Amino acid sequence: MPWYDYIAAFFAGLFLANAVPHFVQGVSGNPFPSPFAKPPGKGLSSPIVNVLWALLNLLIGYILLRAGKVSGNNLPALAVFFAGAAAISIMLSINFRDKHSQ
Repeated sequence: MPWYDYIAAFFAGLFLANAVPHFVQGVSGNPFPSPFAKPPGKGLSSPIVNVLWALLNLLIGYILLRAGKVSGNNLPALAVFFAGAAAISIMLSINFRDKHSQ
């Protein structure tokens, strides 16, 4: 498998995992930090902004998932996909831990 498929798999995991908190908070009607808040990633964005951000992340993640040939039959790509999901999940948990202290 070419190296760029692994890059696509990593970023697919990243985008798909990033969609989860924004989608959940958005459909729950809760403001949540997003790149469009002031300051970016620290301030709170409206629920609709978070739903739209989540949907864009889902679309990009899906495209990259297909491009990276991630499947249950391709264990190296699957491992790289989960590494991307783990990387963004850990980063987001650190970034969002103080969101209620504003």
